[in-house]
Amino acid sequence: MSSPASSPTIRLGIDFGTTNTVVVMLDANGQPRPMRFSFPHHPPAETCRSLLCLWHEETQPGQPPLHEAIGAAAIDAYLEDPAESRLIMSMKSYLAQASFRQTRLLGRVMTLEMLIARFLDCLMRVIQVDPAHVSATVGRPVQFAGERSDNAFGEQRLRDSFRTAGFQHVNIALEPEAAGWRFAQRLKEPATVLVADFGGGTSDFSILRFDPDAAQGTVPLGYAGVGIAGDQLDYRIIDHVISPELGRHATYRVMGGQPLPVPAEWYASLGHWHRLALMRTPQTLRAIADVARTASEPHRLHALMKLIEDQQGQTLYRAVGAAKRALSSAGATVLEYSYGNLEIRREITRTEFESWIAPDLIRFDNAVEAALTRANLPATAIDRVFLTGGTSFVPAVRNLFVRRFGSERVDMGGEFVSVAEGLALMNG
Repeated sequence: MSSPASSPTIRLGIDFGTTNTVVVMLDANGQPRPMRFSFPHHPPAETCRSLLCLWHEETQPGQPPLHEAIGAAAIDAYLEDPAESRLIMSMKSYLAQASFRQTRLLGRVMTLEMLIARFLDCLMRVIQVDPAHVSATVGRPVQFAGERSDNAFGEQRLRDSFRTAGFQHVNIALEPEAAGWRFAQRLKEPATVLVADFGGGTSDFSILRFDPDAAQGTVPLGYAGVGIAGDQLDYRIIDHVISPELGRHATYRVMGGQPLPVPAEWYASLGHWHRLALMRTPQTLRAIADVARTASEPHRLHALMKLIEDQQGQTLYRAVGAAKRALSSAGATVLEYSYGNLEIRREITRTEFESWIAPDLIRFDNAVEAALTRANLPATAIDRVFLTGGTSFVPAVRNLFVRRFGSERVDMGGEFVSVAEGLALMNG
């Protein structure tokens, strides 16, 4: 950490997301520089999963100290002992929910602000920045998550969380405004812009009026969000390619009766690595073993058990994610995954993938229509469309906007860092 006497104020843009967090620092020339997060046994990355893992270590009598890890390290700590640790996810989604004030974790009462502050404190330690010397611009959605969300309440809790973590100077800005900030700087005249911000778990569609000459600069006109994004598209591949290899279509018999389908909930959990980790209990593993005894495809259920017992969810998801990304630039790819006796080598065509994600594309399109309706604008009133986030590179997703608005109006930005870079520039 830098000493208080010599440290100038550090200007950061912080995109604290439901799924991932990105931090961008302005350098001496006022240019944004994404910070990289390094965790043991993981390559450095510009994104940090918005995860906090808490656990006790019985090292002294009385109440043992509470330890924590974030990001990739939180995943490792949780997988090491899922029963005795607590993994906190999607903290941001509760900010505007007045019903969630506090929770009890490992014998301690903790408020949501305390949990987020603990995550932020770890985040700053990872990048070796003292929050006391930071001027931070922090993003918030136009509409916080939840059916009865209170936006003012959510913003205040977000601000309080950062102050609890030791930040002295915190400004709050709209995430879609930040995502469009660098793009908007190229505008020479007023424009109505649709910003589509695709995250890991949620997607936001915001219509804003940018005026480079106006004092206010940006005016939000309409908003819609949907609780799906990149993770959902991964799940479609898992459901169609991986799950059948692990027995999803198998049947089993009870006391020689009629064939019954294997429990579907086992395969629903495959789409979420933390749920897969929770299946690593004697009760669940016994249940799978019992079904395997009379199953039509016992070897596939044994492969499922091996995957759960040896906690191979992360490696599986990496293979699925790589296949999805390959389909953004190729007409076909081969998903390869092997572990133990499980060998998967399956060609996936882009046409096939697009048929799997068709229901999700409809939800994206409906959300765009909802944003236009709330703004009381036709599609022809949108001057430019700005897409950001990894899912925007999926051709079928991008084509939704091209069909509705025309290719000449659709632009794209940084895959994961656009919001944080915009926030940093707003802090310049």
